[in-house]
Amino acid sequence: MIIEQADRLTNLVDRLLGPNQLPKMNTQNVHVVLEKVAQLVSFNNPHKTRIVKDYDPSIPDISFDEDKLHQAILNIVNNAIQVIGNEGQITLKTRAASNKTINGKRIKLVAQISIIDNGPGIPEKIQDTLFYPMVSGRANGTSLGLSISQTLINQHNGKLSCVSQPGHTEFIILLPISEEK
Repeated sequence: MIIEQADRLTNLVDRLLGPNQLPKMNTQNVHVVLEKVAQLVSFNNPHKTRIVKDYDPSIPDISFDEDKLHQAILNIVNNAIQVIGNEGQITLKTRAASNKTINGKRIKLVAQISIIDNGPGIPEKIQDTLFYPMVSGRANGTSLGLSISQTLINQHNGKLSCVSQPGHTEFIILLPISEEK
């Protein structure tokens, strides 16, 4: 697993620093990526944050770049772990959702991936600029993770959004299952 993660990160850095390449799309099960993220996080979890999985098994295989989606979700989960501390819980939840709008287009069916934590919430003053580079709610935050995640999701013709209040922060990723209808 360590070698696989090192290779994935090397490839990701090469792609991020090189020309802006399109994702290498393959049709597969989105839960495979969520399971890999959950497993990886369990190895590096100093606060012993509890990971809860709430998957919708009816979601069909969809087309995505596994490395890029993995990195986008991992960035969000790592941010959550850093802010919620002890007694924290992160829920990885999937659902099929219908009639969602992504980038001005109506999509008949999407896979909705929610990363939900029970932490302190995102300060209201930065919620509107959360996905901008160099915006962080943590004093020691690098403030690039969410910006990179949004870029990676956009490369999948998807959408990343967030709703937050104390005790409940939810990042929502929408990925098309069926195109505009």
